[in-house]
Amino acid sequence: MTRILGLDEAGRGSVIGPLVVGGFVVDSERIDELVGTGATDSKVLDPESRERILLELPHLGVCDTVVLPPREIDRYVALGRLNDLEAHAFGTLVARLAPEEVHADACDTDPRRFARTIAKSCGGVGARILASHHADRDDPIVGAASIVAKVRRDRAIARLSRQLGVEVGSGYPSDPRTIAFLKERLEREYGMPAWVRGSWATMQRVIPERPARTLDAFET
Repeated sequence: MTRILGLDEAGRGSVIGPLVVGGFVVDSERIDELVGTGATDSKVLDPESRERILLELPHLGVCDTVVLPPREIDRYVALGRLNDLEAHAFGTLVARLAPEEVHADACDTDPRRFARTIAKSCGGVGARILASHHADRDDPIVGAASIVAKVRRDRAIARLSRQLGVEVGSGYPSDPRTIAFLKERLEREYGMPAWVRGSWATMQRVIPERPARTLDAFET
């Protein structure tokens, strides 16, 4: 029996709200049960299915998250080190959950390099770390981590909408509701609100006089 940790993120490409890294650790003998829940890439599931599966996961293993706020993301984007920030968050979950094996969805173009970066950030936990592209689609453990990250990020966006008293949309630059909200809000806002990623190129398009340092990334 091997304790396997799946790792994935949600919100990497959003312009509003946090990037959430999700982890799910499960014993290898329970993988068939995990498959039976329907755990897979959260992007192919509707919200109701994601919520249902998330409720089942604690009966099979352990869920955990690391939340990265926009200001921290902007700092790393300014240094060209967003992948390093994500790998460090992955490593934090490896250190917390102490698995024997790790399966991670790789944001780096070189999955092996990404795995090495995670290994440097996990506090000496001697886990075997495997990273690959599309792991959330191909590996049910990473799919479960994808659901953990996605649901908890969606909840964070819902809380932000309640706090601001207005619907902010999904937080992604492809969402017309998000762009309309940003235009209306930022035209009367002094400074950059803490819930906005000021480094994203979307900000240049929405409010041209505000500086932007990088491009929009993945919508997960």
